[in-house]
Amino acid sequence: MSLVFLFTLVLVRSASALVPPIHKIVESVASPSDWIHVGSAPADHVIPLRIALPQANFAALEEHLYAVSNPAHERYGAHLSKAEVEALVAPHPDSVSAVDTWLSEHGIPDGACTRSPAGDWVSVSVPVAVAERMLDTTFNVYKHAVHGDEIVRTTRYSLPAHLHEHVELVQPTTLFSRVNNRRKDVRSAAHARAYDARSEGTINVTRSDGSTVAIDASCNTTVTVPCLRQLLNIGDYRANGTNGNQVAMTGYLEEYANYEDLQTFYKDQLPEAVNSSFTYTLVNGGINDQDSSVNTDENPCMQTMLGLAFPAPATYYSTGGRAPISGSYTDNIAPYDAWLDFVLAQDTLPQTISTAYASSEQSIPESYAKRVCAGFAQLGARGTSLLVMSGNVGVGDANSDPETQSCWTNNGNHTKRFLPSFPASCPFVTTVGGTRYVPEVAADFSGGGFSEYWSRPSYQDGVVSEFLTTQLRDTYADLYNPNGRAFPDVSIQGINYRVVEYGQFGHNGGGQQATAAFAGLVSLLNDARIESGKAPLGFLNPFLYSTGAAAFNDITSGNAPGCGTQGFNATEGWDPITGLGTPDFAKLKELALAL
Repeated sequence: MSLVFLFTLVLVRSASALVPPIHKIVESVASPSDWIHVGSAPADHVIPLRIALPQANFAALEEHLYAVSNPAHERYGAHLSKAEVEALVAPHPDSVSAVDTWLSEHGIPDGACTRSPAGDWVSVSVPVAVAERMLDTTFNVYKHAVHGDEIVRTTRYSLPAHLHEHVELVQPTTLFSRVNNRRKDVRSAAHARAYDARSEGTINVTRSDGSTVAIDASCNTTVTVPCLRQLLNIGDYRANGTNGNQVAMTGYLEEYANYEDLQTFYKDQLPEAVNSSFTYTLVNGGINDQDSSVNTDENPCMQTMLGLAFPAPATYYSTGGRAPISGSYTDNIAPYDAWLDFVLAQDTLPQTISTAYASSEQSIPESYAKRVCAGFAQLGARGTSLLVMSGNVGVGDANSDPETQSCWTNNGNHTKRFLPSFPASCPFVTTVGGTRYVPEVAADFSGGGFSEYWSRPSYQDGVVSEFLTTQLRDTYADLYNPNGRAFPDVSIQGINYRVVEYGQFGHNGGGQQATAAFAGLVSLLNDARIESGKAPLGFLNPFLYSTGAAAFNDITSGNAPGCGTQGFNATEGWDPITGLGTPDFAKLKELALAL
């Protein structure tokens, strides 16, 4: 090789190294109306970037999920192992190599990266100045118009063209969501006693099989564990507690569960459970705050769930993710993916998990929502039943408080629209709505609707089509997506729960309380299956919408007004406020054991 040729080759390579790669936009969003642009982000502010690599065989994972979850399939209950799931979602080696090279080019060594169990997520913290070069964008500071949170975000980002086939998304970039679970219904102990005294005697209730049962009338105004056992037809069934069945709850946004409050709750409603407790598991910087002055929604929810599931071993996942990263700005990223990284890395999973949080679907970029939903599918494939709440603002924006409901799109058109919530709209979870009173009617806060991101799954095709054709018809035709994944799937009592907070008795309600109660019931079903030598139920929906549908009490009264309308009504059959209805445990157990 001549010296001239070598010199020319060096010049060409040197020149090419100086030419920046051609970037193509990955994602672009409209500036959100509830976040006010404050100014440019400081160059030294550190951003915890999470990079999603394509899951090479997710379509195959989804096929496995439906096979092991469908009662009519020969593989029903044959859930996948951790290794089998990871093999299906692991990225292609070419994607791993391309991303590692890209990070190295920006001075980020492999040792600075953290990877998810399957390697499909790569996490790295970098200063804004570096992130802007990597993503060919500009980060800015945004302040929430109501709550005052300040975050660092961009409205668009790009990647080198050759990386587009190797990277699905990078967040937090365009993610402006505020995760919410708020709906408080707390009264003083004196008020609670006066409220309880207004109902005496019994109320006759007709169950799913046509039989009539007398329910203690006090359940009309105060929901306790004994009331739930009556309403849900649990009878004298008790969990084993030593057969391997477990139940868990996720806690985000500095939400904690209190040991002392649980003991007070047990003394009041379940004396045999006194001195039993739960395991606190810390995730992604989460903490165990037992300060009695810290009052959070998940604390009374834990009491309700454990009151039904006792004596199943229980876990509370305290997950961080909203603490300041640097300066006064908060990460504020939806915490689901960090929790999923942790829980999917465990060899053994709880068979039942409750997560009672919601964001407006439109506030979460579709790519991110779908990756989180894919993580929930992995849980189902491994045999976990995941319950989520449908929301607390009816057909409105889950990111807003009930009193300041928003119903406008953020896609730049600013049109009126019913706003579905996430993760309620994910097709791989079981979404829980709320009812109230005895006999039960739909709770007026119960969230429900139709996804804009996911099409309607086949397991709910029949009942949802029936609702749209015979009940809703042309009503609200321009306000929702009739072809979207519909929710909720089921419902249960959602108000007037007698709970303990600040060491005092009071009442609590909302979608989070309903979700916890339904999780407690599902834990009992899983216990019954395990006691009979069967696999846990896992992903519930294919069962619930087929043979399990016969075990639900149809709720036909009530509505959830919002967006200047009466919202959706509870009707005969499935509806987008109470789903299939409320469960009859005895019948569900019979059907579940027959699988």
